This record gives sequence, structure tokens and C-alpha cells, in this order.
Amino acid sequence: MKKLAFLLLIICLQSCHYGRMIRYYKADIDDHKIFPYTEVNTGENTFYFKDGSNTDAARKMDSLTFSVKGQRYVMDQVLDAYSETTAFLVIKDDAIVFENYYEGYKRDSISNIFSVSKSVTSLLVGIAIDEGKIESVHDPITKYIPELNEADPLFKKLTLEHLLDMRAGLEFDETYSSPFDEVSRLYYGKKQLKQISGMTFNHEPGTHHEYQSVCTTLLGIAVERVTEMQLGKYLEAKLWIPLEMENPATWSYDDEKNKNTKAFCCLNTTAIDLAKIARLMIHKGAYNGKQIVSKQWVERLVTPNATNDYYQYQWYSNNDTSEDFYALGILGQQVDVSPSEDLIIVRLGKSWTSNDVFISRIKEVLQE
Repeated sequence: MKKLAFLLLIICLQSCHYGRMIRYYKADIDDHKIFPYTEVNTGENTFYFKDGSNTDAARKMDSLTFSVKGQRYVMDQVLDAYSETTAFLVIKDDAIVFENYYEGYKRDSISNIFSVSKSVTSLLVGIAIDEGKIESVHDPITKYIPELNEADPLFKKLTLEHLLDMRAGLEFDETYSSPFDEVSRLYYGKKQLKQISGMTFNHEPGTHHEYQSVCTTLLGIAVERVTEMQLGKYLEAKLWIPLEMENPATWSYDDEKNKNTKAFCCLNTTAIDLAKIARLMIHKGAYNGKQIVSKQWVERLVTPNATNDYYQYQWYSNNDTSEDFYALGILGQQVDVSPSEDLIIVRLGKSWTSNDVFISRIKEVLQE
């Protein structure tokens, strides 16, 4: 019996999500190394931001200091020694005024951007709508994933817009607190759609805003169905090549049989290429005179929605008086965009840090 129990444990550790969670303990920015993935390739051309090292903005960044344990240090020292940051970019007026990498990471080092992936997925939903592949955000998800007609009846009332605004109402634990909560099962597990098909609802769809990664998972599968492409390949065709990205990326999926992309978490890319996503947003979805995603869609993403906790279509806003917006992922992955200042700040890292302190101070200094 002991041998049988040991054998079952080994099988579980190798194949089930409980085993993977125990083995890897917690989500990590290098988890692209443990999951199967789709390659996201670059095209023939590459866009480069201007060199802003000799600008007044760059000099302000070099002299910017923060207090740590009663002493003041320049920002680069704080990021290096006290924050577990891996990449930090400040881009002002299309010019790089601060760029540094830490913890052994480089400009071309990809890492899991976690829930910033949700914001990218939202752009792909918009493009699919622009192309007529998705008819309307008011369509029920069952139109695109008909298997859910056989699941909880409330799936028939769940629309794409509910999913975009995280108003699904599903019973879903987002804590990553144990191998048994739903988000851990989605992250470490296989057969995403099968997992979701067994879920039930706490609320009528559309009645409550509650952040749930399962919403983006369903959006990703819907896009894959209508485009007949893996989400990573759709990203490659519609954003990566048109935006002339600098580095190849990958997007993890659940298992080799189903290949449903982990749209909620697991796009693996670089800070410099995330900055190009932000640049696209500043330009209302246009790049080099071509509309990559419709202006109307981008406006939906960045217009503050106070009735939905300032979360709209998988992007965040600060408040009604600011036009700034941002994308955010666990462990402090963040893309912050200030269109009026033509300012982009990207931070990637291994753990949460005081992103708001850095970002707010940088904005203050650059406005002085």
C-alpha cells in the first residue's frame, strides 16, 4: 500500500495541477519555462523609441531620489537593491529617458506579465469585433462557446461585456491561496474549458463587479474560436508584427490536447514591447497611419467607469478627473500611461513593490 500511495503521489506531482503547485509553490515571472506555449514572432521591421538620454527629462530621472530606511538614494539604486524589479522604463515624448534592468534580466528577457495579459486580450477582442468575427459585446458567451449551453443555465445570460467588465457573477476564488481555489486550478491545471463548465454562479451576470480571471479565459477562448487561431498567433498577426515589436514573445496554454491559451495571465514578453502597446493606446489605436484597433474600442478601454470601480474592459483608470490609465498584474507588473504628457512607465518584477510611489513621483518631477 505504501508503494502504491507513493506511486500515486509521483503521478500527481508530474501531471495534476496540485502537484505542479506544490512543486513550484507559487506563481513566478519565469513560469513560461514550465508551461507549453505558442510562439509569437516578430516581423521584418522593428520600431525603436528615440534616445532620450540627453534630455532634461532624463537628467531629472538620474537625480530623482527616494528615502529608504532614513537615507536617500537615487531611483536606480532603490530599484536595484530594494524592490526586486527586473525592468523599469520611462518613455517621454517617444524617447527613452530611463531604462534599466535588474536581477540578471536584460532588455530581451521575456517574463510572465500575469494580468497585464488581460489588457492585451481586450485589444484582441476589439480587433476581432472590428473584423466582424465577433458581432457584438452584447452577445452571450454561449454563442461563441456553445458547450456552455450544457453547463449552468446562467451562462446563457453571460455576455462578452459582462466578461470584459468582470461582472460575470461566477463562484470563483481569485486568491491563489491553495491548490484548490479556482484561479490556481486555471493557472496550474489543464483543460480550462472543462474546469469552467463545472462552475456555478453566485450572482446574476451583470449585477456585481468582482475581479475574476475566468472572465478573460472565456474571452480568449472565444477569440480563438472565431479566428480559428491560437491567441498567440492572432496576437502575432494583429499586434506583434504590425507594431514592429523588438522581441519574440510566447503565450502559455493549458495543455497539448486543448491548447486553450491562458489569456488571463500568461503572455510572456519584455518591457520594451509592452511600451509599444502603451504607445498604441496613446495614439488611439493607430500606428504609422494605420488603424490597428478602432479608436472607438480604445476609448472604451480608457474612459473611466466609476460604476465599475474604475475598471473598464480589462484596463484600469485612476478617477474621473484624470485621463491616465494602466494595466496591472500580480507581483507588480504594470504599464502606466499618461496620454496628455505622452508618458509611458513600465515596471516588471519578481514581487510587489511600491509602484505607486515611483510612478506618482516620476509624474510630479516631469511636470515641474
